[in-house]
Amino acid sequence: MNKPNKRIVTCAITGSIHTPTMSPYLPITPQEIAENAIDAAKAGASVIHIHARNPENGAPSPDLNLFREIIERIREKDEDVIICTTTGGGIGMTVEQRVAVVPEFTPELASLNAGSINWGLFPLIGKIESFKYPWEEQMLNATKNFIFSNTFESIGEMVKIMYENGTKPELEVYDVGHLYNIAFLVNAGILKTPVYLQFVTGILGGIGSTPYDIMNLQATADRLFGKKNYQWSVIGAGKSEFTATTTGLVLGGNVRVGMEDNLYLDKGVLAKSNAELVEKMVRIMNELSLEPATPDEAREILGLK
Repeated sequence: MNKPNKRIVTCAITGSIHTPTMSPYLPITPQEIAENAIDAAKAGASVIHIHARNPENGAPSPDLNLFREIIERIREKDEDVIICTTTGGGIGMTVEQRVAVVPEFTPELASLNAGSINWGLFPLIGKIESFKYPWEEQMLNATKNFIFSNTFESIGEMVKIMYENGTKPELEVYDVGHLYNIAFLVNAGILKTPVYLQFVTGILGGIGSTPYDIMNLQATADRLFGKKNYQWSVIGAGKSEFTATTTGLVLGGNVRVGMEDNLYLDKGVLAKSNAELVEKMVRIMNELSLEPATPDEAREILGLK
């Protein structure tokens, strides 16, 4: 697709990192998650990235019934937006729990983490005086000794399940070494090109969000895959969200925003919805003479079913 001014905006609605204490606006229930997704699509997101949460306490959940309600609610109002389900899940979930959404719902896209990393969320504890639910502090504290495990075996199993169900992997790249993991899987015939890379920057345990880090990821991908054999997008965690995504736009990439990655619209100003974050991203794009791709344009860019 030769429309260089069109870029995909993905919105990650709730994730499994942030907790209810951190923002009263974090969507928790299936209804809240779906409403945020629908409004984000109206604001310009062509892809919606979905996690589920326990509606009673906000804890990340692999419950397929919750995913079903979220997806059905989105589809009632928006039949066109691309749904990307998570297979990252949350701390303590098994590989089987994480990937179960793919055969159950056959999404067009699903996230697929490209390697293991230390995953440190524990510094957030010092910024919160008291937590609404006990699981929040317990989960954050557990990341002092947590490895987010994504082995070659588990990645290969997930790829196989995705291809069997017509789902394209969105490969989450947390560091440069993950690009070499992907190159190995391509050369081994496990992954098909063109691959779709999501550069996840700013997580403690992974690569940073500076322009140098993002340029390093892009240059490495160019060397390993060639420009025609991959598409890419960039995430900036926390306060780096809009600086990292703007860097990505300038370098020719696509972008992801949303409350999974960042809770703030501006310094000290909590976003009241995911749509607000998408609207800000679209305003930045417009200043650069770029436009958000429609869902069908995004399908063409990514070669989706």
